[in-house]
Amino acid sequence: MAQLGVESNIDWYSIDTILLDMDGTLLDLHFDLHFWMEYMPLAFANKHNLTHQQSKDKIYPILQAQEGKLHWYCLDYWQKVFKLDIAKLKEDVAHLIQIHPFVLDFLEQAKQHKKRIYLVTNAHRKTIQLKMRITNLTQYFDAIISSHDYNVAKEEQDFWRQLNKDIHLNKQKSIFFDDSFSVLSAAKQYGIGTIVAINKPSSKIGIKSIEGFINIETFEQALPIKAHL
Repeated sequence: MAQLGVESNIDWYSIDTILLDMDGTLLDLHFDLHFWMEYMPLAFANKHNLTHQQSKDKIYPILQAQEGKLHWYCLDYWQKVFKLDIAKLKEDVAHLIQIHPFVLDFLEQAKQHKKRIYLVTNAHRKTIQLKMRITNLTQYFDAIISSHDYNVAKEEQDFWRQLNKDIHLNKQKSIFFDDSFSVLSAAKQYGIGTIVAINKPSSKIGIKSIEGFINIETFEQALPIKAHL
């Protein structure tokens, strides 16, 4: 069973490093779902004189074939496949980029208590740049790591090995937040000490419990943060 009511399950005194996913964890996944499921297919439909549904029927299987692989997250790859300026299209709907509730409170407390804070994302650098410009979250992170830097997705163990080499993790003193079961499972396999699942990644979709992990709906349930002993 997934564990709810996470506050009593996080031993903040023993944690010195916080690893945070971006899309669906810090930021509302609604932007990404709307972009890939609705807006990008609409742009493709307009370019090729298709109906919106015809475009979806053509695009969805192509997208799904790359799910969980590095190409799934790569704007340059999809630009070549669909012959669309994906980065420019994302700018068109950038008003939908929103920070999840209590994220700023969480990051402020983490900074205050001198935790090491890393953004650890599968997102492409162009996407990261756009979202950091809109949200102004860069200031909170010791570093921003994209799986594209390592040429391997977070779902793979090699990502975690390269991350450890870069930032010198004490696994047992590290906590990782993500909304993807496959990524959470990869972190668990690698031995990250505390792992927390975000079970409401999109404001437009209901809670979906992620079995086998501590679950939270918002970062309010991960507060208060306490100083490392």
